[in-house]
Amino acid sequence: MPHPQIKFGTDGWRGLIADDFTFANVRVAAEAVAAYVHARRDSDQEDPAKGLCIGYDTRFGSKAFARACADVVASTGIPVMLANDITPTPALSFGVRERKAAGGIMITSSHNPAQWNGVKYKAWYGGSGKPSIIAEIESYLGQPVARAAQPALIEEVDFLPSYLKAIESFADLGLIAKSGKKFCIDSMYGAGRTIISNIFTRIGVDHVQIRGNVDPLFPGINPEPIEPHIRALGEAVVANGCDAGLCTDGDADRIGATDENGDFVDPHKIFSVLLSWVLKRKGWPGAVTRAFNTTKMLDRICKKHGRELIEHGIGFKFVCDYMLEREIVMGGEESGGIGFQRHLPERDGLLNVLLLANVMAEEGKTLGQLVADLQAEYGEHQYGRIDLHIADDVKNAAIARARALQAGVAVFAGMKILRQENLDGVKFYLDNPEAATKPNAAETWLLLRASGTEPLMRIYTESCSKESVAKLLESARSFALAE
Repeated sequence: MPHPQIKFGTDGWRGLIADDFTFANVRVAAEAVAAYVHARRDSDQEDPAKGLCIGYDTRFGSKAFARACADVVASTGIPVMLANDITPTPALSFGVRERKAAGGIMITSSHNPAQWNGVKYKAWYGGSGKPSIIAEIESYLGQPVARAAQPALIEEVDFLPSYLKAIESFADLGLIAKSGKKFCIDSMYGAGRTIISNIFTRIGVDHVQIRGNVDPLFPGINPEPIEPHIRALGEAVVANGCDAGLCTDGDADRIGATDENGDFVDPHKIFSVLLSWVLKRKGWPGAVTRAFNTTKMLDRICKKHGRELIEHGIGFKFVCDYMLEREIVMGGEESGGIGFQRHLPERDGLLNVLLLANVMAEEGKTLGQLVADLQAEYGEHQYGRIDLHIADDVKNAAIARARALQAGVAVFAGMKILRQENLDGVKFYLDNPEAATKPNAAETWLLLRASGTEPLMRIYTESCSKESVAKLLESARSFALAE
């Protein structure tokens, strides 16, 4: 049933601490998860007896909220494996699958500001809950759930050792160690903490680390590995003469980076670098998936290598769906969430940090050189995004006006709209005169998407120059805020 304060979006429920994210509401969410698992008691994979794994990140109150979830779940007779320390989301997901648990609960608000926290549900297969699973969990919100005569066991466990073994064997640590590359590592005060730094120290990789301490205030930033929050990493890269800066977000399931000059490397370039390497060097089989708001460079890379490219809605749960249905080599989204089916149907920032270092080692190049090579081969692709915190009526009106613009007739930012797509938001492909002056220029597109859970509109664009991107974003901002 609908709940006035709990709504699961593309990746769980998030709320403001002490406003709607309260112990009372967290317990309601935990009861709904428990009710869902009990309803699946005849399932081989989701049998309540298999238990639930519960983890938490570095945010204010996360440990206590996780314990509250554990108490509720155990009170219904479902055993709980509760993290004994701060745990990255992908480590929790790996633990769910490795231990053959019925599912998992992760207390995190990922990349949101410090005043937010949230609940993510991880299904038995070790990935985001499918839309059908999330819908069923939501249907139990506020419904009574039977308590067991005797609470089930709550066991504290360490999810890290087996997870670390998995990601360390996935990447070629020996090659990274021999590369002579120097890295700056940034975990943004989040759950990644000292994990990569400890690995690099053990294998002898030259590196420095910033923001590896726990600070739930995330001073001066949101723990999101994009500009402006990643600027300190770029400065540290330049100051320490590093070949790249590698970053993970608040719960370590997303990656960000800067090149050797301290310049931000957006997640689209990271995805493209990894995909090109996988298809060229590894030859792993499978199609590639990408979200509706992700770079079209991936399409060109797939075309060159004869791979199918699948476009889908925004949110890693769509990637996960495809990975459960068919052979997918890798999939990802705009925000730096990239996953490999042969590892987990889940995004994993820590694994991708190791793999990006792996690519640099194997190619013998800095991150900036790798990006420049891609731009030269597949055409210049520049990307931009802005977030507008606007009232629901304003964002909804803007979306309605955007849908009404007719392809072939309407003009946006001085460019004729060639076509409109509405898979997830309103996306325009535009006739950009600048593209005619550049060989192999990127297609120019702009996407307006209203959040379903917040008073927020996100605007994304990709074009063939940074100047064009800036122009499009400013035009879109004016359009969205117009009366």
